[in-house]
Amino acid sequence: MASIGYAAALEQLHPRDAVDLAQRAEEQGLSGTMATDVMQPWVPAQGQASFVWNVLTAVAERTRGDLGPGVSVPAFRWHPAVLAQASATLAAMYPGRHWLGIGSGEAINEHAVGRYWPEAPERINRMFEAIDLISKLFTASLAGKDHKHSGEFFRMESTRLWTMPEAAPPILVATAGPVTARRAGRLADGLITMGGPSEKVARLFERFAAGARDAGKDAAAMPRVIRLHLSWAPTQAEAVRHALTEWPNGAMKFSKADLRSPFEVAQIARMVRPEDFAGAMVVSADPADHLAEIQRYVNLGATRLYLHNVGRNQSEWLDVLGSEILPKVVH
Repeated sequence: MASIGYAAALEQLHPRDAVDLAQRAEEQGLSGTMATDVMQPWVPAQGQASFVWNVLTAVAERTRGDLGPGVSVPAFRWHPAVLAQASATLAAMYPGRHWLGIGSGEAINEHAVGRYWPEAPERINRMFEAIDLISKLFTASLAGKDHKHSGEFFRMESTRLWTMPEAAPPILVATAGPVTARRAGRLADGLITMGGPSEKVARLFERFAAGARDAGKDAAAMPRVIRLHLSWAPTQAEAVRHALTEWPNGAMKFSKADLRSPFEVAQIARMVRPEDFAGAMVVSADPADHLAEIQRYVNLGATRLYLHNVGRNQSEWLDVLGSEILPKVVH
């Protein structure tokens, strides 16, 4: 049975609002919270970028569901050992609830530390080396041993995490690429991807499962997660306006990994038109349209979805979601 959670977009939400809304989402029947790990918003109109680990801790105090970052990047702003410590601490404080979402990064968040921004193949290799380091550090720490790492991209002297949960948090890899998805199946515990055409999502799930089988894992038992952007409002005009003003990046059908500034993205966003959201994001005042989109991913085999309504009408959306949409999802 698929679970449906709340995606707290820290690009838009003041951290206090994010915590309040995560609690309200749980009251409406949502299962957990994915909060974005960002250094900047996509466009200045979004207006926020709080520190995800503070927010997740506050969310955990106010809710009972699962929680994790969607997604952190252990390559530029974070050394993998530091991210492992943050994750292990949260998992120790809230046993059985925390998962660690990891991605290869986007310049808008990662270039702020002044490092050279590499091409995609290097970013992906960095990510998987970081996952190897984190996984082995978790394993060694649980066994009461130190671990040392010397790789192509990272070094870590002999150390351990002194605060650990009883079981290491699962590591979920975010990707939209089939080659990376297969590699994730071999080396990680789950997959995160964005919404998209059914054929593309199905292929990603298939490649992930193939990688899991390569490693002798039970692919059917591993999380397959969708982070889904939507725009709902009481009227179609409002839903369109919210999409254009709050989340124009959702209609940009090209890789945004190399964009570096919210102001740069805002200039590109001036060219976005309502029709550009077609096939990229449901923009509709009709709850039935949102139900159909959610149901599509459940039917494709997603085990979890985290929903992000791009407008500021978060409470109103959660009320509609809880009363008119979630009860009608067929699992």
